[in-house]
Amino acid sequence: MTALIATVAVFVSVGVVFLLANLLLGKLVRPDRPSVEKGEIYECGEKPVGTAWIQFDLRFYVVALLFVLFDVEIAFFFPWAVVFGEATQAADAGNPAARSFAAFTFVEFLIFFGILLIGFAYLWRRGDLEWVKTLAGQTTPTDRSEDPHAAA
Repeated sequence: MTALIATVAVFVSVGVVFLLANLLLGKLVRPDRPSVEKGEIYECGEKPVGTAWIQFDLRFYVVALLFVLFDVEIAFFFPWAVVFGEATQAADAGNPAARSFAAFTFVEFLIFFGILLIGFAYLWRRGDLEWVKTLAGQTTPTDRSEDPHAAA
């Protein structure tokens, strides 16, 4: 147990020394020429407008969340592809149990992909994938008698 602790301590200390040495070397070698232009806020090539405490549009977060959600779920296809490939190779070699396992993994893939498609269709139907939402699905009162909040 002490050999393991010593090994970990050596690796951590070498890592810390390597990090500090590179930071010190960078500070000594790089030029230090501050300017007003270098001190400006820079974000994606756009000039900053207003204060940094503004409310961002929710669409940015929704698009990012949807990307992460579908990206992570698509990443589950890679382990499945490995298992399916090995099962089909074993089935091609004449293993009857591997043939049924390959069929099972393919059906499992279709079910998972179907669930993904249902989620995608739901988001598409709701309009979450469109950058500018339309008001077509929302109901608005046509006259004041239908509006419960209208002043009499």
